[in-house]
Amino acid sequence: MKTEKRVYFWIGGLILFVTLVHLLSPMLLPFVAGILIAYFLDPIVDRLERVGISRGVASAIILMVLFLIGLGFLMLLIPALQRQMLELAVFLPGMIDAFRQYVEPVFREFIASLSSDTLYELRTSAGTIAAKSAKWLTHFLSSIWSGSVALFNIISLVLITPLVAFYLLRDWDLITSKIDSWFPRDVYTVIRKNLLDIDMTLAAFIRGQASVCMVLAVIYAIALTVVGLKSGLLVGLGAGFISFIPYLGAAIGLVVGMSIALFQFSEWLPICIVGAIFFVGQNLESYFLTPRLVGDRVGLHPVWIIFALMAGGTMFGFTGVLLAVPVAAAIGVLLRFSITRYLESSLYFGKKINKRDISE
Repeated sequence: MKTEKRVYFWIGGLILFVTLVHLLSPMLLPFVAGILIAYFLDPIVDRLERVGISRGVASAIILMVLFLIGLGFLMLLIPALQRQMLELAVFLPGMIDAFRQYVEPVFREFIASLSSDTLYELRTSAGTIAAKSAKWLTHFLSSIWSGSVALFNIISLVLITPLVAFYLLRDWDLITSKIDSWFPRDVYTVIRKNLLDIDMTLAAFIRGQASVCMVLAVIYAIALTVVGLKSGLLVGLGAGFISFIPYLGAAIGLVVGMSIALFQFSEWLPICIVGAIFFVGQNLESYFLTPRLVGDRVGLHPVWIIFALMAGGTMFGFTGVLLAVPVAAAIGVLLRFSITRYLESSLYFGKKINKRDISE
């Protein structure tokens, strides 16, 4: 009965937590962002604390340096990105028109080869799929818009996030020790082990993958700019920053970059160089950056990450996007733990069979 009460207690707590996140998601963005910043920077503050700097001073120094780097980054890149976005807006209609002229004859031949019944079914199916996709996309974008672009949230993100990050960084050890003292003592070891696994997964993914994304963004942006690709800086930074989902950044960058290159250049050499940049970048990520900066103990499959990001954005807006990876990491660790316990239980071996019988 004691176990049942605990199960009901934790299930009720989980339901209450999800309900509160859903109800308060429009105002949670600066707090979630502050928590993630504090989690990301905690190891650096720990190192400064070990050399004799107080934790409060170390937290202030790290956040100030981060703020200055971000401000300098924005001051340097925003004018160039704004100019490239305007160039792309002028360049894009012509590229779409050229693509349409190339594809239209092929499409007409394909349509002409279809029977009237098949054509009707295709049109009906396409209309249904397009309507559902547009409805989902509209809901997703509106949820992100309401969660991140509203004026109040922008102001609170700028003003509240640094304060939340500072106080959490300063009191991180105290907070974690206090939470640690609340765990049930009889299952403390099991809970502690799972939390350490979650922390290891998050640390490897968030801190490591963020480093990978920044390195790839710099490589792609510089290489595409040197080649002379229009909006190369914009495409390179975008491809690098979405590389936290393996293969997706290089794939999207390759499609967008090659599309622009095919329309911009009349010779094949620069077009091939654009393709080679993303090929080299993807191999650099797979065989050097990810093994060294992320490691092989993350355990988060790309499909699971994509699903988590889409589900989080759909349910909780941009706050859900920020929470998606930590929640996915926690669920992944708990699922692996549950499967391990199941494989060691009588539910797997049966009442009359145990592991000793199997090994014999």
